[in-house]
Amino acid sequence: MLLDQIETELELTERHMTVLKKVIEGSPIGILKLAEETGMQNHKVRYSLRVLEQSGLIKASAQGAIPGDNVPDFLQTFDGGLERLSEKLARIREIEISIPK
Repeated sequence: MLLDQIETELELTERHMTVLKKVIEGSPIGILKLAEETGMQNHKVRYSLRVLEQSGLIKASAQGAIPGDNVPDFLQTFDGGLERLSEKLARIREIEISIPK
């Protein structure tokens, strides 16, 4: 209910990060190889590649996806983003604990 949308977004983020990691580790890399290495369906890999490309995190090349120019900045700020989410989650947990049962 309340958490379903958040869970869906986290699953998408996990998928995008998995694809990004594979691109960084094995570039250039194509959709079929990414699908094979991640166990994801081709259409899900393709969607993640599109999202990552729009964010400047990967680039398309004739041989496959390669890391984009925004990767260093993204990775530098990612931990801070996770920390903010963790803090929000802790506050939500405190509210939930304080609700009389």
